[in-house]
Amino acid sequence: MPGELGRSARAVQEALDAAGLELRVVELPASTRTAAEAAAAIGCTVAQIAKSIVFRASGSGAPVLVIASGANRIDEGVVAELVGERIEQARPDFVREATGFVIGGVPPCGHAQPIRTFVDRDLLALDEIWAAAGTPHAVFRLTPDQLTVLTGGTVASVGARG
Repeated sequence: MPGELGRSARAVQEALDAAGLELRVVELPASTRTAAEAAAAIGCTVAQIAKSIVFRASGSGAPVLVIASGANRIDEGVVAELVGERIEQARPDFVREATGFVIGGVPPCGHAQPIRTFVDRDLLALDEIWAAAGTPHAVFRLTPDQLTVLTGGTVASVGARG
């Protein structure tokens, strides 16, 4: 039935509802897998895309989520320092197991397990941002303050322009 959210997007909507936030997941016909695709599909700037990147802490094997401005690349050295151990790019199966979602659709909430989260300080300068909502076609709009409350994330300068 048109208008109904798919399973993964619905799980994100339920997490938003459980957090008491009046935010709505929307599914778009165009892909939002990359920050550039998402910005084009939504009609916003790349900087307004809150991209979720999952890393794996090398020693402990713990997942680490970094939510960065789509205009920034993540400085992995800075993140490793914040985590207190080396990090590595997470493999797709690790991302799916840790979050319950596929790469390109990882939301900032509703994960399969608690994940230590860092929020890019550059996102706080924006009035509104857009985050993935469970699939490469689903997103939701929120404010940076809502993002920090929703994730319980630590705000840090984790991005490098580029």
